Amino acid sequence: MSSELGFATVLTGYGLTETTGVATLCRAGDDAETVANTSGRAMPGVEVRLADDGEVLVRGYNVMRGYLADPEETARTIDADGWLRTGDIGVMDGRGYLKITDRKKDMFIVGGFNAYPAEIEGVLAGHPEIAQVAVVGAPDERLGEVGVAFVVARPGANPAPEELVAWSRERMANFKVPRRFELVSALPLNASGKVLKVELRRWIAERSRA
Repeated sequence: MSSELGFATVLTGYGLTETTGVATLCRAGDDAETVANTSGRAMPGVEVRLADDGEVLVRGYNVMRGYLADPEETARTIDADGWLRTGDIGVMDGRGYLKITDRKKDMFIVGGFNAYPAEIEGVLAGHPEIAQVAVVGAPDERLGEVGVAFVVARPGANPAPEELVAWSRERMANFKVPRRFELVSALPLNASGKVLKVELRRWIAERSRA
């Protein structure tokens, strides 16, 4: 963006509606590596930390007072000390710079190991025949849950599921490798272009009942 589009300043940040916009942001003097690979550090007057399970917590003047006419949901989202549970999973470096790795509700557990779909999707996106991919967890009698990958192939490509499994096993830990690959013409998206994983889980549930 800087070299090819000519932008004088390129920054990355992180936030959500409940934080009234931005909670973390890179600074103008940050190097390109930091800007490209993190969402910056906490804004002035805002605190950001990670819970034991990696969930991002935010506290500060920008955090909402609560959901309108819904005190129960407000109490589930904001604790007594004012920390907002964002539902996002992240990692933070020694400088306080945050990197979002997944949504907490999307994580699934394979034989006792936490599997993060965004991480798996990032690897699969490097396959030369994959245009888009979404991974969700599905029930499994032996392992509890396993990954199922929904793949949109690149034009003219028709990757074989067994080849995708073999390719994945060369590039990630075995528990992260999806046990099933479903080739689809398109992924279900909402109005903002995000994949509706609830629809993918519903499809899996309907197939298991059939």
